Amino acid sequence: MYVLRCRDDSLYVGWTNDLEKRLAAHGAGTGSRYVRSRLPFTLEATWRVADRGAALREEARFRRLRRAAKLADLAGRPKRKSPI
Repeated sequence: MYVLRCRDDSLYVGWTNDLEKRLAAHGAGTGSRYVRSRLPFTLEATWRVADRGAALREEARFRRLRRAAKLADLAGRPKRKSPI
């Protein structure tokens, strides 16, 4: 699972099996319509999870949080440099 911070300071959460490939797709504008309309982005955080089901549950949990709780959650994680 990963979190991107878009140009408008919004947060986008997603999951993938291949982070480098997914970030390249977002950067090329083919990853999602949401990110495509808010380029550029920075990679804020990543989570390793056991399987697809766990990723979907964690993504849903994160999306349900209010923005302040999301930012607090992100503050406790190391920042990662985006390869894009």
